[in-house]
Amino acid sequence: MRVAIVGSGFAGSLLARILAVQGHDVVLLERGTHPRFAIGESSTPLANLTLERLARRYGLDDCYDLAAHGRWIARFPELRRGLKRGFTFYRHHAGRRFANAGLGSERLLVAASPNDHVADNHWLRADVDHHFVRAAVQAGVEYRDRVEVTDDTLKALHVDFVVDASGPGGFLARELAIPSRLDRMHTHAGLLFSHFDGVRLMPDVVPGLPSGPYPDDWAAVHHIIEEGWLYSLRFDHGVTSAGFLLRDRVPGAPEEMWRHLLRRYPTIGALFGNAKPLFPLSYKPRIQHRLARAAGPGWAMLPHAFAFVDPLFSTGIAWSLRAIERLALSFENGGGCVPGERDLARYESQLSAEADQIDWLVAGAYHAMAHFDLFAAHAMIYFAAVSFAEVNQRIHATETAAWSGFLGVGDPRLGALPRASLRRLRHTRTREDRREFVRWVTRSIAPRNVCGFANPATHGLYPVDLDMLVQRHAVLGMSRESLVSALPALRA
Repeated sequence: MRVAIVGSGFAGSLLARILAVQGHDVVLLERGTHPRFAIGESSTPLANLTLERLARRYGLDDCYDLAAHGRWIARFPELRRGLKRGFTFYRHHAGRRFANAGLGSERLLVAASPNDHVADNHWLRADVDHHFVRAAVQAGVEYRDRVEVTDDTLKALHVDFVVDASGPGGFLARELAIPSRLDRMHTHAGLLFSHFDGVRLMPDVVPGLPSGPYPDDWAAVHHIIEEGWLYSLRFDHGVTSAGFLLRDRVPGAPEEMWRHLLRRYPTIGALFGNAKPLFPLSYKPRIQHRLARAAGPGWAMLPHAFAFVDPLFSTGIAWSLRAIERLALSFENGGGCVPGERDLARYESQLSAEADQIDWLVAGAYHAMAHFDLFAAHAMIYFAAVSFAEVNQRIHATETAAWSGFLGVGDPRLGALPRASLRRLRHTRTREDRREFVRWVTRSIAPRNVCGFANPATHGLYPVDLDMLVQRHAVLGMSRESLVSALPALRA
């Protein structure tokens, strides 16, 4: 069977390679060339678990090594990446330096790994995407770049199935005239971004912060401001990917917008004041997009072609890899033919529900940003959902994980929380409202809270705590003894 994949980022290239391993005749079509710049760089434990499952199932040993920082460095030191130990958040106030109030600081650190060796990575996409393209070609994929894909292109290639792995407004959206459903999205933000050299470390700018479960900057760092937030992803070779997500455009050209925000937030200004952009700053007035369809007879879209919400909580790579795993299994179910109608309908239904879930979660976070106690509480919904899923997937490593709902979709305890939280936050106004919201989150995540989140005694510093996990064995439906015996899988 002849399959065309449009777009050769990591997702399109990896799916092309897997389908070639399955025995399909695959052509990978790219409008540009590699290596090339791309954003969407921060991986997570759930992303790496999917990468490891794909590696085992399809014999992709490089993917297994790319799923942990220590293995990556040992196997592929030439592929640039950044150590990601967790998620770091700070709340800044206009005209004031970040206040070091000790354990009372507006600061949240949530560890995603117990040490550097098994940690996640920020992917320098120019290197990583190029690696996946080369690996696809070695697996037998026909790769064509500098191709403007049209219906005639695919007819000439005698294609039986098309996967759109491009981005907003891609080939299938145009060719099939798929309507936009951007109007159903609650998140609205523009992006001002570049890569930088010379970004300072937070402890050098704000000395004396209490020690956390990992060094603050070796993480997906989120600087929350009144206009939105700034991400800062540090690569191991000293370059930092950074961008402001802004609800409303700041006046001026991109460089003027950047300088204005650095002046407005003195601590961010101290971090980035002497940093040099490695290419001109770019501004996109709205990064969200959403289509009405994600699959149909003879075609499917990977997530970024179907919908995108926001880089908050680093959902992009994990969601893409989950979709790749589902499509790969659907092609297996097709028995050498195209995926069946039932699998494609299931695939589309899952992506649609998950796009809504991400949107509700992120939109709620934007509503909560004005008050750090609200934001930290709302974020616990995300961390409870992903940690519960991660532990389950490590203990019960089966292909059923591919079809489990992302971010709690379909979970009777967690599934409704992002939407309910957004609704509550829209009506949270007083100090007592805020206290009640925190109490509500604590109660709501309790049935899935395997890591002890929403605990004021931690002062917002959450390590990977296996003792806590053992104490909460009943949340996983396990005895203490059976969970203790499963701990080696959790440490891997």
